[in-house]
Amino acid sequence: MTVRIGAEEEFHVLDAESGRLVPRAGLLLERLGTTGFSSELQQSAVESNSEVHDTLDGLYADLSGTRRRLAAAAAEEGLAVVAAGTVPLARVTPRDVTADARFRRMADEYRRVADEQLICSAQVHADVPDRDTAVRAMCLVSPWLPPLLALSASSPYWLGSDTGYASWRTMLWQRWPTAGPAGCYRNAAEYEAAVAELIGSGVISDSGMLYQDVRPSAHQRTLELRIGDACPRAETVVLIAGLFRALVRDACHRLERGADPRCDGHHEWLRAAGWRAARSGLEGPLVDPWTRRAAPAHLVLRRMLHRLRPALEASGDFVTVRDLLDEALAAGSAADRLRRTVREADLPTGIDLLVTETRGDRFPARAGVRRPRPQVATTHHVNGRSRLHPVTAPGTPG
Repeated sequence: MTVRIGAEEEFHVLDAESGRLVPRAGLLLERLGTTGFSSELQQSAVESNSEVHDTLDGLYADLSGTRRRLAAAAAEEGLAVVAAGTVPLARVTPRDVTADARFRRMADEYRRVADEQLICSAQVHADVPDRDTAVRAMCLVSPWLPPLLALSASSPYWLGSDTGYASWRTMLWQRWPTAGPAGCYRNAAEYEAAVAELIGSGVISDSGMLYQDVRPSAHQRTLELRIGDACPRAETVVLIAGLFRALVRDACHRLERGADPRCDGHHEWLRAAGWRAARSGLEGPLVDPWTRRAAPAHLVLRRMLHRLRPALEASGDFVTVRDLLDEALAAGSAADRLRRTVREADLPTGIDLLVTETRGDRFPARAGVRRPRPQVATTHHVNGRSRLHPVTAPGTPG
């Protein structure tokens, strides 16, 4: 079975001079056109949609090209774009909701929750054979999603202050009534009945407002990962996509063999594991899905890699994912890189780091400031197959 993948990325729109979030996404969309790009709830965000890909190389090239195009269009308007859960400098106002009837209804209904959705995420889609499989696979993949959140964590700052969290976006996102672990269902019919019940309650208006960590796509035959922050480095999105594809492939294989998800009905630990990942990122403990006990992030993720090796090898992804994971653990989370930069320089320099990483460039070293180790990616050919390979630039501090 070929499991294809795609990604949706959300980007903050900043004033290039001040580094502040601005409601000018409309200008970018006018310049870019609507093909592959769309508006979001807030006028300060733009979403991009990748093509569907068989390989991680193809996904990386797609995401990188989109980011370059977006950054170039922004620069022509005196703007910059950032892929991160939050940006450090923003203001909350009810006046900046996108002029769309659905978005306006959401703003009126959810008030401050909607006002504070100055956040961005990255979503990954992976093919599934049918909707029944997608629904049943959610239970099998859910325990492994908090480690993916930890990999993506990029939002330590909110309204100019350090929150103490690696992903403050997660804490803001969980205010929605349907956010969090997905739950378990026996089949698609049972899931659809639950969705209809939620809509019938009047708490949500449509199935697009199911903001669970993972869900079956409403329009495609895919399972959609929704737990993570937007990521400054495209390589991080590719790493998460590779791991998620392996999780989905593994789940589908288990279901084909008649495996019972064996859900015990207790999802409290899953919500707690998500909180732990949002708090710690890669720099503290995570909840190990095997033991449900605290364990160092690097240990949890390497165990995950080992568990998923057969599925990763089936997609030709193992070496790429292993190398990208090594690089991610060595470099630290985006949240930690941002904090280090702010600590060693200042907040504007930290914002420069986010802009530069989003664009795909190396962050320039400045006298007296120790910079995070930059990462670029090149395509190498191994046994006749091209693959994405992270490379540390020579002469950069470790």
